[in-house]
Amino acid sequence: MFLRLFAIALPVFFAIDMVWLVLIAKNFYRAQIGHLMKADINWAAALIFYAIFLIGLVVFVIAPAMEKKSMWHALCFGALFGLVCYATYDLTNLAVAKDWPLLITVVDMVWGTVLSASVAAITYVIAQKIG
Repeated sequence: MFLRLFAIALPVFFAIDMVWLVLIAKNFYRAQIGHLMKADINWAAALIFYAIFLIGLVVFVIAPAMEKKSMWHALCFGALFGLVCYATYDLTNLAVAKDWPLLITVVDMVWGTVLSASVAAITYVIAQKIG
């Protein structure tokens, strides 16, 4: 069941997150933390993060929601999982990084919450429909 849920969640996650990163928030992040950003993305590190994040989302949120047969569980615990993960990154940066903006912390934590809730709920619905 894990591999099937992961295979569903992966394109859902990338589709939603790429719309956010490439179309909606690209200029926002550049304006807020452009001075901290590298010229080139470290794709290996990014892909490792995405894999670990999705493994956690499937194991701790989506699979339990499937067992409970509850999209509400997927949505609520997906939101909580996203908040915890993104808060770990953003609040740590706010605590220790020089010139890390509070606005980035807030927006990014909200985004992580929405993203994870959406991916968990959509993955749940797709998995339920395909059996």
